[in-house]
Amino acid sequence: MQRRRLLIALLVIPVMVLLAAFLYNYPPINERLAWRVDAWKAKIKYTLNPPEEALFIPEGEQDQTPAAAIPPSPTPLPPTAAATPAAPGPTDTPLPSPTPTIASTPIPDKVNLGGITHEFQKWNNCGPANLSMALSYWKWNGDQRDTAAYLKPNQRDKNVMPYEMVAFVNEETEFNALWRVGGDLDLLKRFIAAGFPVLVEKGFEGAGFDGWMGHYEVINAYDDSRQRFTAQDSFIMENLPVSYEDMEKYWGHFNYTYIVVYYPVREDEVMAILGPHAGETYNYQYAAQKASDEIFTLEGRAKAFAWFNRGTNLVYLDDYAGAAAAYDEYFALYASLNPEEVNIPWRTIWYQTGPYWAYFYSGRYYDVLNLATTTIDAASEPAIEETWFWRALAKEALGDIDGAIADLSEAVKLNDHFDIGWYHLERIQGGG
Repeated sequence: MQRRRLLIALLVIPVMVLLAAFLYNYPPINERLAWRVDAWKAKIKYTLNPPEEALFIPEGEQDQTPAAAIPPSPTPLPPTAAATPAAPGPTDTPLPSPTPTIASTPIPDKVNLGGITHEFQKWNNCGPANLSMALSYWKWNGDQRDTAAYLKPNQRDKNVMPYEMVAFVNEETEFNALWRVGGDLDLLKRFIAAGFPVLVEKGFEGAGFDGWMGHYEVINAYDDSRQRFTAQDSFIMENLPVSYEDMEKYWGHFNYTYIVVYYPVREDEVMAILGPHAGETYNYQYAAQKASDEIFTLEGRAKAFAWFNRGTNLVYLDDYAGAAAAYDEYFALYASLNPEEVNIPWRTIWYQTGPYWAYFYSGRYYDVLNLATTTIDAASEPAIEETWFWRALAKEALGDIDGAIADLSEAVKLNDHFDIGWYHLERIQGGG
């Protein structure tokens, strides 16, 4: 009898495991449970290994001669126009002054754009949900499942980059989209007053999140009398009030990045609102100077973000040495922050990959390797394809070809649409 029960148990247990796995992956159930499982796993790991304590310290210049030159490749960021590199320091830079440059045509004190279909994001689906909301204003027939299929075929991908969202709009829909940096509150109002909701990327904390995270919102209204915007927020609520002060504070965590979607026939209107910022080079130069000015006026975490933003804008301008110097300042200031007093933004490199560019193209391959490894080890799960990609290039440059192939294989496994990863994987495997 006892043997019979044992045999039944041996048969039933595998069946139950398979059934549980099937039910867990059934979409309606997975949407309700996946985020809870992920949060539980993350809490365990972060309790045992607090990620804010995993500090990356740049090593700087070293003898890091690459084993072989890495050929030019398609860029995972939008191409930038040729520009004279900006000086690496925060002063004496030949950059535009961050003062209003757009004609001060009067705009209403209050505007509210209706017609946006609000969506609460599915698990780990902030970017796709917000993009589909932005598109819904223009009567696009789709939702976050459609955008996610393109933007993050791997549900566990931790982030969608602005250039990926713009590529979806320009390649997969009848609309156009562009993204710029260095925005300000007046520019948001001008777009909204002209009938264009704006998709912004900003920092986010509280409301049930574990620490600081990146977040997208669609801004569709403002009211000067109340000093606030209205956001369609995929995580918190529809018609979320956001004070001007909070908008500026958290938007600055992401270089004041904004995306505008529009009908092609209205492109002239968009360009007129942008003014000189229609040109990418001017926009990056302006944003670099804006960040430089903030370095001297902000303190603590906000000042660290200003250094980071300066580095990012110099990357766009192909000034990798200047960008690396700015990122060095960011990481030094970051290391001085007290976790008990400041909500440490340790997820920053999930969303913004500028330091990899700056260090790699400055020949600082060990810094790329160490930063990527620190980011991978600190994450609750290694589901950020860009991190594996840059570690792979650093390994190749340092002569570890097998390690580069392994990391690139992981990158394209995480995101089958990651064309730049496939390009380099095929190149290395082909001996090129």
